[in-house]
Amino acid sequence: MLFADRAEAGQQLAEALRPLASSDPVVLGLPRGGVPVAFRVAQELGAALDVIVVRKLGVPYHPELGFGAIGEGGVRVISEDIVRRGGVSEADVAEVEGAEEAELLRRARAFRGDRPRVPLAGRTVIIVDDGIATGATALAACEVARAQGAARVVLAVPVAPPDAAERLGGRVDELVCLSTPYGFSAVGEWYRDFGQTPDEEVVALLARAAAPDPSRTAAEVAVEAGGVTLPGELTPAGDTGALVVFAHGSGSSRHSPRNRSVATALNRAGLGTLLFDLLTPAEEADRANVFDIETLAGRLVDATAWVRRRAPGPVGLFGASTGAAAALRAAAAVGTERGAGIGAVVSRGGRPDLAGDSLGDVQAPTLLVVGGDDTRVLELNRQAQDRLHCENRLDVVPGATHLFEEPGALDEVAELARGWFTAHLTAGSG
Repeated sequence: MLFADRAEAGQQLAEALRPLASSDPVVLGLPRGGVPVAFRVAQELGAALDVIVVRKLGVPYHPELGFGAIGEGGVRVISEDIVRRGGVSEADVAEVEGAEEAELLRRARAFRGDRPRVPLAGRTVIIVDDGIATGATALAACEVARAQGAARVVLAVPVAPPDAAERLGGRVDELVCLSTPYGFSAVGEWYRDFGQTPDEEVVALLARAAAPDPSRTAAEVAVEAGGVTLPGELTPAGDTGALVVFAHGSGSSRHSPRNRSVATALNRAGLGTLLFDLLTPAEEADRANVFDIETLAGRLVDATAWVRRRAPGPVGLFGASTGAAAALRAAAAVGTERGAGIGAVVSRGGRPDLAGDSLGDVQAPTLLVVGGDDTRVLELNRQAQDRLHCENRLDVVPGATHLFEEPGALDEVAELARGWFTAHLTAGSG
């Protein structure tokens, strides 16, 4: 595999990393050449980008042999075995570490300026380089990221020799490598353009990634629906031009952390979102209103029309619990006519059965997502699925309960929703 340049390599690498987008990863580029690759990966995944600056600690009489590495924040990773076998004294360790720490701080300041490091604690971290020769620096970066609190470390490179890929694959949580050619001699031979990456380019790319996109900033809005004004939060669509309206479930609101988590994943994929309250505070006081599916569906229809006056692209509906029934009834009411109807529906732990006879009239492609341990709701979804005549699918998240609170369960919901909406709402999907 031959790459045109680092940007193209990043684009191809991002496609291979796409399943990680919903986990809210941090992308770290190894300077200098890894940063242009990482920049494109972060762009495509909608992820935060930072640089990871590490310095290998070399044995004094054999600098190529590393006895450890240091990273920002005082992180140090030392191989006691190499220190012992190499006869490296405490004084040697202190001298080498002192010299390398000064250079580490200088480089970090030069690349990042006054911006703070992106915190890694508890996050999925994707470490990106433009290729691997021996892998010593990449491995040091992975160890430093782990020491800085990363929950999962993924090493991603366009190209590496087979032996290095095999060795490194056993030292990280996941290795993503597009090409492992035999006869490998240098990274640069696998690029048409492998020019030097100057410090200025690294600085500029990091600054671009850190700058907010004003066109995608969420805004507080007032949605006119059902004769009342309902507060909401609108995030404009990105390149897809498509937008998803959320219908929360019983006892929830536009502030639902689960819906907001899914919305963030959709935003990263270029989809706009509208989260809004289906009921006024006074209406919420009467529990019966939560199950008034007809009223809720009517407000979703009005909210969809409100959105279309501001963003004329395709619209989908995401419903949770009773909100899923309202979404399906709204979809049945407006059909799928381009420019007016609903392009797709996703239900999370929903009660589609409460949509009643409207189920047979739904034309929008519908995805039902249910936790495997939410047995009662799973059976209700299976019964509802039998009544749907549109394109539909039921996905079960193993081990998940009704609120998808188990580790990774909500991430899986977000990824399923992203895939369904991008397949059915984006241009060229039919």
